[in-house]
Amino acid sequence: MTSERRDAPVPVPPTATYRLQLQPGFPFRAAAAAVPYLDSLGVSHLHLSPVLEAVPGSPHGYDVVDPTRVRGELGGEEGLRALARTAREHGLGLVVDIVPNHMAMAPRHNRALWEVLREGPESPYARWFDIDWAAQGGQVLLPVLGGPLGSELAQLRVDGDVLRYHDHAFPLREGTEALPLPRLMDAQWYRPVWWRLARTELNYRRFFSISELIGVRVEDPEVFEATHGTILRLLHEGVVDGLRVDHPDGLADPDGYLERLHEASGGRWTVVEKILADRERLPDSWPVAGTTGYDALRRVDGLFTDPAGAGELRARYRRFAAPQTDRGGDWAATVRRAAYGVLGHELAAETDRLTRLASRVCAASADPALRDRAPWALRTALEELLVRLEVYRPYASGDPAAVVTEAAARAARQAFVVPEEAGAVDVVRGLVLGGEGAAGAEFRARFAQTASALRAKSVEDTAFYRYVPLLAANEVGGDPGAPGGSPADFHAYCARVQRDWPTGGTVVSTHDTKRSADVRAALAVLTECPRRWADVLEEVTRAKEGEQDEQEVPDGQLAWAAWQTVFGLGPAAPERVQEALLKHVREAGLYTSWTEQEPPYEEAVAAFVAAGPCGPPGERIAALRGELEPFIRANVLGTALVQLTMPGVPDLYQGTESEYRALVDPDNRRPVRFPPERPGVKDAVTAAALRLRRRRPEVFGVPATYEPLAAEGAAAAHCLAFARSGRVVTAVTRLSLRLAETGGWRETRLALPPGRWIDVLAPAREFTGHARVAELFEALPVALLERAEGDGD
Repeated sequence: MTSERRDAPVPVPPTATYRLQLQPGFPFRAAAAAVPYLDSLGVSHLHLSPVLEAVPGSPHGYDVVDPTRVRGELGGEEGLRALARTAREHGLGLVVDIVPNHMAMAPRHNRALWEVLREGPESPYARWFDIDWAAQGGQVLLPVLGGPLGSELAQLRVDGDVLRYHDHAFPLREGTEALPLPRLMDAQWYRPVWWRLARTELNYRRFFSISELIGVRVEDPEVFEATHGTILRLLHEGVVDGLRVDHPDGLADPDGYLERLHEASGGRWTVVEKILADRERLPDSWPVAGTTGYDALRRVDGLFTDPAGAGELRARYRRFAAPQTDRGGDWAATVRRAAYGVLGHELAAETDRLTRLASRVCAASADPALRDRAPWALRTALEELLVRLEVYRPYASGDPAAVVTEAAARAARQAFVVPEEAGAVDVVRGLVLGGEGAAGAEFRARFAQTASALRAKSVEDTAFYRYVPLLAANEVGGDPGAPGGSPADFHAYCARVQRDWPTGGTVVSTHDTKRSADVRAALAVLTECPRRWADVLEEVTRAKEGEQDEQEVPDGQLAWAAWQTVFGLGPAAPERVQEALLKHVREAGLYTSWTEQEPPYEEAVAAFVAAGPCGPPGERIAALRGELEPFIRANVLGTALVQLTMPGVPDLYQGTESEYRALVDPDNRRPVRFPPERPGVKDAVTAAALRLRRRRPEVFGVPATYEPLAAEGAAAAHCLAFARSGRVVTAVTRLSLRLAETGGWRETRLALPPGRWIDVLAPAREFTGHARVAELFEALPVALLERAEGDGD
């Protein structure tokens, strides 16, 4: 293999990245074929989903089995190098997604894990995995059995030096092959168990509550070197130019990990998938370009959501969904209920381990007030503190005292049954902020890891499916309890980003978004016409009741979500809607779930969706969407142009340069065509903005400036505008339905910076001074202006 090492300086940050979802059906070769088109679109880098060896057939690559090899199903390292060469020939670089937190719990394919299960804690790979060897008699519990061991014993068989169970295979410890099965179970470094025991007894750290993904100890320098060697080599050889770090919240020491990665990578452009709460800031000390951009998504979506209309929509939802509103009518209460459920169910094993650690730290303390704390009181205090922590995790480099103390104060105000529980909250708060010794340090790390898993599982994977007044607000990093935002808030956010994280990422659609930006853009229009939506819903409900028994509507919450889903998605194959709504009810976990499925309820859901939203009554929803199409279009184009020109590096998800309507995965991982079959207005707007960014990097990157522009006149609030470095102006229409209902733009004007401004989307048009907004948006509800060359600064 020839070396492609290059001695050139570290590449400059991307001007824009384009996310490609690699999988066996779309390997490196297919990505290379798309390069000429993506170059013409105007991006500077391809953003690749994980490229290291994963479970065979994996459609996403986050289930890594061998971090030392490039995935063979994608074309191997030669295929990746060929893609890099093709990209460079067109002036493009590569950014790669890396997964430091976990690997696949798939011994058949994960060679390192296979060795650990065969050799136990003495294996050289044992330090790779986050396993509690002191628990469960020193055996790793493997939750693979379909029932209790006694009932499944007959399905287990020895095949040479391998133990097989259906399609699972596990190594046998040397010299145990001839043992009878019952004795064999006790002679291994692992024990297959009923999968339901994953809730309470597992002794390895998982990714969230996914038992198929085992935590990796990258805080260990040797493990870091072993698991990152291949990616770092590809970086230094010029095959890869930048990194996206998946889920740093799950790591024991994110601060230390990012420092080590920064040093090892030579300071390459790196963004982190960090979900920030509303008032949370990315730690200034992190040596990264910024987040992947979910914080930007929330601000952009907020521009096109009417807060007052969202409040009215919520009130109508509560009436429509009664009597289920006590289980989904209030956002904060919904999150708390979900969190309690997750701690006692999916994360019960993690909560037990935290309680044991807290008890151990207290027992070793010289302070009698700590030594005497009962485990049951510590557990209650832990749960109350975790439930009320409003960030994913506290960081040593941030201000952990503030967020933890605030959560503890809220927990202490609760009506505890006995004083012992209330006092234990202060004890746990102290442990989180500074427990003593090695056990204290371990407690702090595991508390933070559990907090992030709880937040993700209870909010993103549960509460988002229970609280559904406005589905567009139920997005990663969002706040469904307070959807919408003002232009002033948006401008303040952009000014902060330009100052602190000017080359961080921005996104509006990703492989993890519950709904693509264009679906959310359509749903946001409902906040401008909540009464109209409610009237249409009453109409379709009456129509459906006239055709079949009302009992066939499973519940009001599901019905409301289903009607919004078909409105946002527009015309689509019914099976796409069915699949998304089946996932919806299982994630909600109110009447069925992934682990405890209720076929009668799920059948009722399927029947309702087929006969209602995907049946004749759904035609009325489609008609409403058609009536609102001009306003949906304004949101779609406005969202796209704002993301592409605001501070930060925009990441486009595959296919989203065109109108792209997708639901939650796997719907949003469907293959796309390059180039699009029928490019439209959104394609033209996207390409114009991307080419401008690539042509004028100094306008958008570092150094660059961001200046809010204020419109004047009766409809000024409906124009969102800003200038970049005095050279480019973005203007978009917001809340366009409200605008139309109140008389349109009339004489509203936008004061442009000095100079002569050419419309990039229609170069024959020019503007100077105070432009009439009606003329600015004469052809499109958005405008992108560039100052003419030669005009004075």
